[in-house]
Amino acid sequence: MSDTETESIVEDPAKGVTGDAGADAVGEETERGGDRPARSGGRIAQLEREGEVAADFLERLLDIADLDGDIDVDIEGDRAVIAIVDSEEGRVPRRLVGPDGKVLEALQELTRLAVQTETGEHTRLMLDVAGHRAERRRAVIDIARAAVARCRETGEPQPLEPMSAFERKVAHDEVLRSGLHSESEGVEPRRHVVVHPA
Repeated sequence: MSDTETESIVEDPAKGVTGDAGADAVGEETERGGDRPARSGGRIAQLEREGEVAADFLERLLDIADLDGDIDVDIEGDRAVIAIVDSEEGRVPRRLVGPDGKVLEALQELTRLAVQTETGEHTRLMLDVAGHRAERRRAVIDIARAAVARCRETGEPQPLEPMSAFERKVAHDEVLRSGLHSESEGVEPRRHVVVHPA
């Protein structure tokens, strides 16, 4: 896909990659709307298993690296969510997040590979370290809201800064809630969201 090509997407954690997005980013979706299917007991058990395997992998990794941190496991939507949080023994080293979250992204991919190797199934689990994604989610929501306000005021499309797939999903969701629509444009690492008038 060239830098000038666009696609209209909503990145929905309940759905996989479809459409022309291909391997662009896990979680990007070309459809809008629709109800999220109810999760079956088997799917919940699968997500719980993914969380357990991921937690074991990350605990071993922290032990080997002699780093502090506790592991929290949860299920949000249709994915396991793992968080490395501060423990009673000490703070999670922020170097596990790295500049612009690059180390966190790499650690998430390693964890996904470990889970896939153990379970034999593709996983879309999400990893957070020291609340980085939660903080970034709040910041991206603020950025998207400001772009929506500018778009309504000017009637012109508003491009956002380049973002990760996780951040683009947050932005798309916020724009959708506002009643406007958005598209992802460009290619990594310059892929970004553009907010369009209704």
